[in-house]
Amino acid sequence: MSFFIPEAYAQAAAAPASPTSAIVQVVFLGGLFVVFYFLAIRPQRKRQKEQSEMIAALAKGDEVVTSSGILGKVLKVEDDFVVLQVADNVELKFQKVSVSSILPKGTLKSI
Repeated sequence: MSFFIPEAYAQAAAAPASPTSAIVQVVFLGGLFVVFYFLAIRPQRKRQKEQSEMIAALAKGDEVVTSSGILGKVLKVEDDFVVLQVADNVELKFQKVSVSSILPKGTLKSI
């Protein structure tokens, strides 16, 4: 009646893991973390630091681009907000963190 279900045979017991294989696994995991740190964590921290320095350096008269793509000239800088002039007699208030980059002077006139 073993036609449908194959018979199970006992297998020899596996040899216990050697201590060197545990060390190799720890070294491998440590190396994996180091690679992940240099490829993902470190560049992201660098970008965050540059962004926060740029936001701290915002001043009246700077020409900026917001994260939504709006170009404007800084009229007033408050604690957490910045007022941008986007057209004649049109002023918009944005959070500072929404500023994505500072443009060179005269960029708005050339557009």
